[in-house]
Amino acid sequence: MGAVYFYHLTRKPLEQTLPVLLDKALDAGWRIVVRGTDSERLAWLDEQLWLGSDAGFLPHGLAGGSYDADQPILLTTEASAANAPACLMAVDGAAVSAQDVTGMQRVCVLFDGNNGPAIERARAQWKSLTDAGCSAQYWSEESGRWEKKAER
Repeated sequence: MGAVYFYHLTRKPLEQTLPVLLDKALDAGWRIVVRGTDSERLAWLDEQLWLGSDAGFLPHGLAGGSYDADQPILLTTEASAANAPACLMAVDGAAVSAQDVTGMQRVCVLFDGNNGPAIERARAQWKSLTDAGCSAQYWSEESGRWEKKAER
């Protein structure tokens, strides 16, 4: 059974935080799906990942291509992913189910701490997933570095 980690972004935006987490997940040997809610936003995120970051090159692709099953990191709006991921990174309020958590090694929910509706959505996801028996951790970067603030 996996666990879900909630990342409350307050200092660095998604396009800076996500590559760091993706790099760590790849280092763990996991295939990853990045699940979003808007295909245009995922296309933008795809471009940001291609531009590179301090984490280095991250092999990835947008779902819908010929090589989806081969992608170490696949960006999609769909609930399922062709690359058989061990890690799900949910962004922009993408849905996460208890089945997602139990079926993965790790689920990460990244949410914008400067956006009230995003915070409320993350709180609802925390409650729903922990009520379903999922192991969860809440991480905040409020102090300038990531700190675990809660665990259930």
